[in-house]
Amino acid sequence: MHQVILIGVIILLLGGCSDADRSLALGTLERDRVALTATAAEVIIELPVREGTQVTEGRVLARLDDRQQRAELDRARAQVAQSEAYLQQLRNGPRAQDIAAARARVAGREADLREAQITYDRNRELLARKAVSQAEVDRTLALRDAASAWLEEAKEQLAELHAGTRPEEIARAEAELQAAQADYAYQQVLLSKLTIVATRDGVLDSLPWNLGERVMVGSPVAILLAGTAPHARVYVPEPYRVKINEGDALKVHVDGIDTPYVGRVRWINSDPAFTPYYALNASDRARLMYLARVDLPDSAAALPSGVPAQVELP
Repeated sequence: MHQVILIGVIILLLGGCSDADRSLALGTLERDRVALTATAAEVIIELPVREGTQVTEGRVLARLDDRQQRAELDRARAQVAQSEAYLQQLRNGPRAQDIAAARARVAGREADLREAQITYDRNRELLARKAVSQAEVDRTLALRDAASAWLEEAKEQLAELHAGTRPEEIARAEAELQAAQADYAYQQVLLSKLTIVATRDGVLDSLPWNLGERVMVGSPVAILLAGTAPHARVYVPEPYRVKINEGDALKVHVDGIDTPYVGRVRWINSDPAFTPYYALNASDRARLMYLARVDLPDSAAALPSGVPAQVELP
């Protein structure tokens, strides 16, 4: 539609309009379009608001199926609980029962070593009398050495329990807990995005998808026309571009309204809408148009979008 308006403006200019006509920027009344897009390819299960309804910020406009995402949230919550329990276990250190069990293992290994030593010594005496073979003596020697190694291992385990948890292990557990909490927060955000809410006050202009359809990621689920009053979206002729700045007050005429509104320039494009100026001569450059937006006051809130508007140029 904007292209149609632009073409119409060009035709008027080429058709030799009067000086009075040239002091007007032509366009239409528009409102900011806010497209609320889908973040997941899910099925629409609820559309509680009809198109054309005035809505306020935060109102629910659509709901997507969130069962899968809730399962992901439960998984993340369980991971947080597991990480918290493990960190608390490390901070508490070993229990008295664990230390007692380690001491018992040391005592058992000491008994095994004594028995292995006695067996080895006896076999050495029997070897001197030729009662056993050298191979048997070597076997009992290996068993004694193994029992000694097991005893050392049990003693180290007991010493580790007495020393408590290493700071590095606690730091690692804390980092794992932070990662689990961050993932849980992320899954909460993903779940909240499956409920499409109005991000600004305005009118629900369009619901591109029907109830029961599976939306595509990034596709608009609801489109708002935001704000109270519309703005005039007009094309400023090149000779007037240097006279207009953001914040300037300009009169806006609307078809069907006798009294003009006083609006303020919100924005004006720094580039022309079509042919580059350096490819044109002086007379052709006068036909260049610069897109601008002029905000109307709240008293114009009842005006519909799409109505032709003309802005008086300085």
